Formats: sequence, C-alpha cells, structure tokens
Amino acid sequence: MSFKFVDLFSGIGGFHAALSGMGGRCVHAIENNAAAAQIYNTNWGYNPIGDITLQANDDVMTIPAHDLLTAGFPCQPFSKSGAQMGMDETRGTLYWNILQIIEQRRPAMVMLENVRNLAGPRHLHEWQVIIETLAEQGYRVSEIPTVMSPHRLHPDIGGRPQVRERVFIVAVRTNETDPTKLIEKTPFLDKSVFDNWDPLDWNLEKHLLSDRKVNDPTLDLTSTETYWIDAWNEFVEAMLLLRNGRRLPGFPLWADAWTLPRNLRIPRGTPSWKQDFLQKNAHFYEEHKDFIDEWVKKWGIYTEVFPASRRKLEWQAQDTASLWDTVMHFRPSGIRAKRPTYLPALVAITQTSIIGPLRRRVSTREAARLQGLPDWFSFGDQRQNETYRQLGNGVNVGVVWYVLRHAAIRYEKDLKKASPKLYKALINSPANPDVVLESLHA
Repeated sequence: MSFKFVDLFSGIGGFHAALSGMGGRCVHAIENNAAAAQIYNTNWGYNPIGDITLQANDDVMTIPAHDLLTAGFPCQPFSKSGAQMGMDETRGTLYWNILQIIEQRRPAMVMLENVRNLAGPRHLHEWQVIIETLAEQGYRVSEIPTVMSPHRLHPDIGGRPQVRERVFIVAVRTNETDPTKLIEKTPFLDKSVFDNWDPLDWNLEKHLLSDRKVNDPTLDLTSTETYWIDAWNEFVEAMLLLRNGRRLPGFPLWADAWTLPRNLRIPRGTPSWKQDFLQKNAHFYEEHKDFIDEWVKKWGIYTEVFPASRRKLEWQAQDTASLWDTVMHFRPSGIRAKRPTYLPALVAITQTSIIGPLRRRVSTREAARLQGLPDWFSFGDQRQNETYRQLGNGVNVGVVWYVLRHAAIRYEKDLKKASPKLYKALINSPANPDVVLESLHA
C-alpha cells in the first residue's frame, strides 16, 4: 500500500518527483502560479492550481488526510512585537496555514524546505517560532538547522553539480505531550555523510552534458558578451604571466575603483567591507598600473560598451588558466568566474550559467538535470525564460530523496509508530533516485 502525500507550494513538482519515486501517491497539491501549475499537471497528471489561504484556515479545510506533508514555503517574517510565541504569532503568514493543516490532519511526517537564510542570524526568531510550534503539535524536531546542497552528494546517490544550499526541517509525529522533550539539540543529519565525495570531482562533461552541441541559438553568446569575455580573458591570462603564476586575488576587481592609493578618496559612511575592497583595488592597480592602463585603453573599458556591472570581475576559479575555461555568471555585481566543476545555484532570474569551453549558456534540459528531474520531464512549448524561472524556484530531487531516507533512519522509532507504511517506503527506497525516476512516467 502506497503512502499518501500532499505537496504544498508545489511549483513544477520537485517534491512530487521524489515522493512518487519512493512509492507515494499525491492526494493534494497547491500552487498559485498558473504556468507552474500547468507544467505540474503535464508531468504528474494533477492540477495543483489554488490558494492555500482559501483551502486551510479557521473555517475551511479541504486538504485530505495524508502521511507526509511537504512544503517549500515562502518565508514571511513573523511579528516580533509580542512576547508570546506560538500559532497566534504566525497568523497572517503562509506558515500559519501549514500549521492549520498539521493541527487538523496530523500527518506522520512533515518536511519543510527554505532558503538557507531562514536559519541565519537575521531570522533566529522566525526559526524558533517554527521549531516550537511543531513541537507544540507533538512533533519531534531538531532546532539545529540541516543545510544540504546537491553538489555535496555523490552522483551515485542523486547528487548534481550545482551549489544549492537549502535548509530542511523534518518533524515526525509522536505521542509525547511535553513540547520541551521533542526539541532536539543535535542535527538529524551528520555532516560526516559527505566524506565520500569531493565536490571538486564533478565533471560537467560527464555529469551534466549529454551533447556538447546544443542546436539552440538562444543559448549562444551575443557579440557584445563575447567581447566582454575576450577582454577580461586577456586580462586574466596576462595577469598570470605578470604575477609569475600567482592566481588572481580573491577580492572583486573593480575597474571603476582603480586609482593610486594616494589618490583614493573614500566617502564618509562607506561600509567597512567596501572600504576594504576599494583599498585592495587601489593597491592592485598600483602594482600593475602599466599593463592595466594599456588594457583599459585597448578594450574601451570605460566606454559605453562596458556597463558598470561588466567592469567588475569576481575571480573564484583559483588557478584556472583562462576565463574561457571557467563557468561564468553575468551578475549585477560583476562577471563571476568559477572552476568548471560544479555550477552556481539556478536562480529565478536570468543569470543563467555560461559554460566557457562551450561558449554558450546552460540549456533548460541541463538546468532540469541540475534539479534532478528526469529527461522525460516536459516543459512543452513554454517560453524559455519561464522554464528557467521555475527551475530556479524549485527543489532538488536528489537532496529531498536523500534527506527523507536519512530522516527515516534517524526517527525510526517514532516513524514506525506514526506510519509503518511511510517508514517502510522511505527506508526501502534505493539509494540512487535516478534509475527509478527515469522509468517513472505520470
């Protein structure tokens, strides 16, 4: 007998991919974005379009009974005005609607996913509210954040060459009535589990690309983009020679900040981090002034050809010999270059990674692979930008799979009591989701 799950804030179905692959059956899904809901329906045969605030509140509960609740929910700030923490404080946030479902439907397990910042210092209050309200409902939960990224997992267990750090909260229903006994002080995942894989061993040729030549002109670089990269590539290669093989500095290089240290003027109120970068750029310019002046003139760095964001280089590629040998991102903060091992996180805006050796952007199919979606997953004739946006908002399938299996191991005693069939399904799932998902069709 399969376990039942609900998929809240479902997007295009990253959670659905993992849970259906583990033998689960979706009994309800909610997504308020029509385009994402359409893709979900195309691939999973369920139309999730809806609004959670209208389906789970004081007066209405349309969510059916289920064993596992998943939610990659938006993190709305909770009020800090009152001293009392609990469900009343979450009222008016989407997390409160999730709590309404948990309170009334009592799923055996809850899995929440969010950006890493939810567990950061600026959101300690919100984090504690979430942990304490789950415990108040009788769920065992750790107050120590579990942060996972697909690039830390071996490819044989669903890892992918993408840095995508997300925080996961897993809570399991118990019969305990004292909330203070349910909040654990240790993470439910031990970081030592990552010891068998070095992220620098990722190889895009082997682990991401199925065809170096993708027949899609929209992925090609424009002549202007190529010009920017050619200019900075000359800079990178020349600097390696001038610096006798020493790698470029780790701080951002800002052409607009290049001046001699004696001429540097830092406005009052400039943040300390920016003061540091300005001073380092001035000393870097002084050390390499002759070459930089010639390079700036040759390429027209201070002309309209180079907008401000393209007069900056963030070199994170260590001793890579050429900019064209790196993976690049065109960002508001500059051109960011990384070693061609794993890619930066997919984001919901148009900062699609550029694979330097191929001189093109990552395709939507490759982006879907980075999220662990099988190659049969279809986006139909949807606009490319919308597909990138949906993938950038999504959850990585392999990470969900991995976290759930290990949560079942960690909370074995409680989960066996709460839902034997869910425990059995999770614990018996193969370590690698890829083979299962490739054979799975909606």
